[in-house]
Amino acid sequence: MKTGATRVLIANRGEIAVRAARACKRLGLGSVAVFSSADRGSPHTWLADRAVCIGPAPAGQSYLDQDALLHVAMSTGCNLVYPGYGFLAENAGFAERCAAEGLVFVGPPADGIRLMGDKARARRAAAEHGVPVVPGSTDTFVDAEVALAAAADIGYPLLLKASAGGGGRGMRVVERAEEFTRLFDQASNEAREAFSDPAIYLERYFPLVRHIEVQVFADRHGNVVDLGERDCSVQRRHQKLVEESPASVLTGPERQALLEAAVGLARGVGYLGAGTVEFIFDESSREACFIEMNTRIQVEHPVTEERVGVDLVVEQLRVALGEPLSLPPRESWRAVHAMEFRLNAEDPASGFRPTPGVLGRWRPPSGPEIRIDTFVFESMRVLPFYDSMLAKLIVTGADRESAMARARHALDSLEVDGIATTAPFHRALLDDPDFRANRVSTRWVEETFLPGWNPAQSKA
Repeated sequence: MKTGATRVLIANRGEIAVRAARACKRLGLGSVAVFSSADRGSPHTWLADRAVCIGPAPAGQSYLDQDALLHVAMSTGCNLVYPGYGFLAENAGFAERCAAEGLVFVGPPADGIRLMGDKARARRAAAEHGVPVVPGSTDTFVDAEVALAAAADIGYPLLLKASAGGGGRGMRVVERAEEFTRLFDQASNEAREAFSDPAIYLERYFPLVRHIEVQVFADRHGNVVDLGERDCSVQRRHQKLVEESPASVLTGPERQALLEAAVGLARGVGYLGAGTVEFIFDESSREACFIEMNTRIQVEHPVTEERVGVDLVVEQLRVALGEPLSLPPRESWRAVHAMEFRLNAEDPASGFRPTPGVLGRWRPPSGPEIRIDTFVFESMRVLPFYDSMLAKLIVTGADRESAMARARHALDSLEVDGIATTAPFHRALLDDPDFRANRVSTRWVEETFLPGWNPAQSKA
C-alpha cells in the first residue's frame, strides 16, 4: 500500500486511541494524538508521532471541540481523521466538516451517518431492504403530547429511544400510559444534553430478549461482508458488560438469516467502513428484529478479531485510504469461542458507582488465549471526566465452557488495587448457573443476577 506522507489525526483518547496509534505504526502512517490537559502523559500521547493539547479536561472543551480538532488536523498536515468510538465517531456534522476541509473521515460519509443514526429513518431503510423491524413509530417526536397519541397505536410496554444517539442515554421503558409524559420528558432532556438533539423514537418493548449484533465491513469497490455475530445480552441499564462470539443461542439457519440481513442492509444503503447491525432476538418465538445500526467500530470488536484473525482498526484505515477489503475468507476463521469482559472503574457493590482516583497495583493477566486491551498503568490517575472503562479482558477457548474457564483463571490472576473495579462482578458472573448455562436476556443482570448477588462473597 502506497501511503506517501499520509498522517492520521487520532481524535479520541484511552484504549481506542492506543489501538489507533499502533495501527498507524503497523501501516507506516504518521500519527498525531490529541489530549486534554488532564490526559497529559496518557499512553496514546507518546505512542503517536506527535501529540497536541486540545483543551481543558471537560470533553466539551477538548475531545468534542470540532474547531480545535480541525485546526490541529490542518496545522499538522493530517490527511485522515480517526474518531474511534464515542465522542464524535457518529457525528455527521463533524464528518461533513472533515470532508469540506479535504480530510478523510475514517468511517461512513455524513449522509450514511445521518441515515442510520436517525432511528426512525434507519428503521424505514431496514424495512425497505427486507429486514424485519421492531414495531415502532415512523417519525420522531419532541412533544410528549403528540408522541402519546402514537404510543397508543403501538401499545405498551414501550421503549423511548433518543433518535440521535445510543449507549443507553435518552432511553426509558414505559409500562403504562400514565407515566408516559414524565418518562418522555426525562428521555428527551437526557438526549438533548448527550446528543444536542431532543428527538425521541418510540418502539415496542420486549421484556425478555437477546441482543445480537452483526459486524459488517464495506469498501469503496462494492465489497460488503459480514464478520460474524456477537451476543451482547449481558447488560445493565442498556450498557453492555460482556460480549461473546459466536452467539451460541442461534441455530445455523437463524445465524445465516441475520448475517444476510445485515449485509443486505449495508449494501442497500451504500455503507462504507466498519459498522454493526443490531437485532433483538426472542428465544420463545425465534424471531429477530432490527433495532439500529452503529456507524462506527464497537467497543466489543475484539471478540470478532479473535475469531476472524484480523485487526479491524487497521482495516478501517486501509478502507479509508481507498484500498479493497483484505479480510480472511470464512473458511480460515479460527474455530474458537471468544468472550470480552469490560473492566470499569466502578464499584459494583455500590450500584456501580464510578471510582476515579489513583490506580495502585495493576498486574493484568497474561497467557495463551488471554488478551488485555488497555491504556492504564500503575500509579495512573483515573479521571472522573470520561468513560470509566480501564481495560477489556478478551479470552478465547475451543468452546464456550473452555472460554469461561480461561476467563475465571484470568480474573483470578488479575491484581488491581487503589480503586474499585468491576472485576468481582465478572468473577461472580462466571460462577452463576444461569450465565454458565447461557440462560440470560438483556434484563437478566438487573432482575435476576444482581438481586441475588452478595459482593462480599466474590472471589475477585
